[in-house]
Amino acid sequence: MSMKKVAIAASLALAATLAACATPTPYQPRVTSGSTTGGFSEQRLESDRYRISFAGNSLTSRETVERYLLYRSAELTVQQGYDWFETADHRTDRTARSYIEPDPFARPGFGYGYPYGYWRPSWRYFGGGYGWRTWDPFWGDPFFADRAQIRTVERFEAGAEILLHKGKKPEGDPRAYDAREIMSNLASSIQRPVPGK
Repeated sequence: MSMKKVAIAASLALAATLAACATPTPYQPRVTSGSTTGGFSEQRLESDRYRISFAGNSLTSRETVERYLLYRSAELTVQQGYDWFETADHRTDRTARSYIEPDPFARPGFGYGYPYGYWRPSWRYFGGGYGWRTWDPFWGDPFFADRAQIRTVERFEAGAEILLHKGKKPEGDPRAYDAREIMSNLASSIQRPVPGK
C-alpha cells in the first residue's frame, strides 16, 4: 500500500473518530462508550454525605463541567429530601494529551525524477548554521518536507464531597448553596441528551 493511501486511510479514520464525538458531553449519568462519553456519578458515603463527579469529553469546557457538577449536587440534594448543601471538598482535574499528525501531502512526487532522466523541481536556500541547502521532492528536508500538526486534546473532570442539610441555608457561608435556587438559576444552561443519539 502506498504512503498516499495510508495517509488518506489515516485521515478518514481520524475524521470518523472526531465525528463520533462531535458534541460536548450533555448532562447525563456517566457513559463510558458511544458518541458522547462522560457525565455525572455519585457515591453515598454517609446518610447525608455524597461524593459527586462530572466528567466531560474533549469538547466540554471546564466551565460546563463545573456547572453540571453544581447542578447535579443541587438535584441530588432535592431528590434526597434536603434543602441545601455545603461543599466539604472540591477539585477540577485537567487531562491533556498532545498528538503529532504528519502532513500527508508534505512529500509530493513529480514523476520519476532526476535518476530516470525526467525533470523535477528543486530549490536552494540558505539555512542558518548549515549554509546553502537543496530541496527536492525525492530527498526531502526538515524545512519543507517534515511538516506536522501538533494538536492538544483537553478533558476536565470536576468532583466534590457534599453534605446535605434541611432548613434554611446559613447566611454568609461561601460553601453553602440553596439547592432549589441553584436548580432554578442553572436550568436554562443545562443541555440534556438528544433522544436517539
